[in-house]
Amino acid sequence: MNNISASEITPENTYLSRRQFMMRAGTMAIGAATSVACREIPEVMRGPEAGSTKPRPTISGTDELGDTWNDFEAITNYNNYYEFTTEKERVAALSQNFRTRPWKISVGGLVKNPRIYDIDDLIHGFEQEERVYRLRCVEGWSMVIPWLGFPLRKLLAEVEPTADANHVRFETLYDPQQLPGQRNKWYEWPYVEGLRLDEAMHDLTFIASGIYGKTLLPQNGAPIRLVIPWKYGFKGIKAIVRIDLVEQQPSTLWMAAAPKEYGYYANVNPTVHHPRWSQATERRIGELTRRPTMMFNGYEEEVTYLYKEMDLRRFF
Repeated sequence: MNNISASEITPENTYLSRRQFMMRAGTMAIGAATSVACREIPEVMRGPEAGSTKPRPTISGTDELGDTWNDFEAITNYNNYYEFTTEKERVAALSQNFRTRPWKISVGGLVKNPRIYDIDDLIHGFEQEERVYRLRCVEGWSMVIPWLGFPLRKLLAEVEPTADANHVRFETLYDPQQLPGQRNKWYEWPYVEGLRLDEAMHDLTFIASGIYGKTLLPQNGAPIRLVIPWKYGFKGIKAIVRIDLVEQQPSTLWMAAAPKEYGYYANVNPTVHHPRWSQATERRIGELTRRPTMMFNGYEEEVTYLYKEMDLRRFF
């Protein structure tokens, strides 16, 4: 294995600019433009280093707007992960013994080629990319994170959704022994999330298996999670074991728990407020002051067309 050095992963001038990347993205089959910083990492996560949880040296970079990445310690020690605990600062400690191997992911439902993937076959079966995305939590805090993985559309293309498929349903592991938070009867476990099929096929929608050039850590959703940068973070389901193409909009965990507070779409929108807090501003982790929230978390140019016929105040 050739490990990726800090000097290889971070130089700002190696990233594609917004315009350059959008020009390249126009050649993709789905024709989706993207504003992420992205490049191929062909040797990532292979060999013995793949199972390591030892932090990389502190490295830094920026997203396409010039915002600096949050540091590794912040990203891995401040986590919403109710399957472990509701206390963000305790997730890392409680998740250290979480078993991510062996691991299977079932992909089925309304598809022509249902598959059961071994996690390592899935990761190595698709060319790995690095993407720097902003993460915006519905609670009003945010981060900038460098992920490793591949666009979900590539996996969906392999299983071939049928004409009746309109939504993608995701399900996380149910294992209360490893995930003590699942003993909380308030929530309808396992964690379930969903996307409309065109949202899932958008090139920004990402299956992440790594972070900061390393294999994803348990507290960040190992071994595989969903990242949708224009939506609130609770849509990014972690520890995925099942993906199904379905006809009807699936019920999700947060919609079942608090339907007046958490909608199916959950697009970042500074004009639509959570019943208990404003969404007009956010606090970037590590900063003392608040900053204005950007529509669609700053990805408005790329995703607005998905919702052009919708009242975004009604369809939160």
